[in-house]
Amino acid sequence: MIFPTPLRKGSLIKRYKRFLADIEFEDGTFITAHCPNSGAMQGLSMPGTPVWVSESPNPSRKLPFTWEMAEVDETFVGANTFHPNNLVEEAIQSGVIVELQGYHTLQREVPYGQNSRIDLLLATPLTYVEVKNVHLKRNETAVFPSSVTARGAKHMRELSEMVRQGHQAYVVYVVQRNDCTSFEIASDIDPVYGQEMQLALENGVKVLVYACDVSPKEITITHRIGFKHG
Repeated sequence: MIFPTPLRKGSLIKRYKRFLADIEFEDGTFITAHCPNSGAMQGLSMPGTPVWVSESPNPSRKLPFTWEMAEVDETFVGANTFHPNNLVEEAIQSGVIVELQGYHTLQREVPYGQNSRIDLLLATPLTYVEVKNVHLKRNETAVFPSSVTARGAKHMRELSEMVRQGHQAYVVYVVQRNDCTSFEIASDIDPVYGQEMQLALENGVKVLVYACDVSPKEITITHRIGFKHG
């Protein structure tokens, strides 16, 4: 995924109300950017963190700037949770995600379960693919979730139900950074999600974890990393 226009670098002043971030550009000007991430953003939202934003060409947007990434420990980390679905679709089409090759159709945001939408629906056979964004790191291990996610736990239950109905189901964790060698579930942050994830594995839901190269020019899924679980 190549950014259509160059990103602008700034310094984070504060993130607030979940979806807003005040940023100072290198030339001393200040802006308020949209923060497309409803999570806790642990490790990314400290004041003074170097950040990069995109600017929308749409003149009617109330906030023309969008917070795209941060630099932490000399590593670019994607902050925009809207990108992983596009990144996974791109990686499937390019053959990078080898486990999801050979399907005839790919649909986005298809209704299923109880008032939910599956991120990607592949066929045939019918395969449900839920995509999760990962940014948090502990040592060399990427972890998810970074905060309590009742919605995420619901998705695990619904994927299990799809398997019980005879379909295939995957969770693809997209690690928007390239400095992690493994992945695990942060059950200490959200025990319920950890329990539902373990049940989903026992029910036949499959897990894929892929890391990304992240830069102010583009974000690309590059390689699979290991999933550590009991």
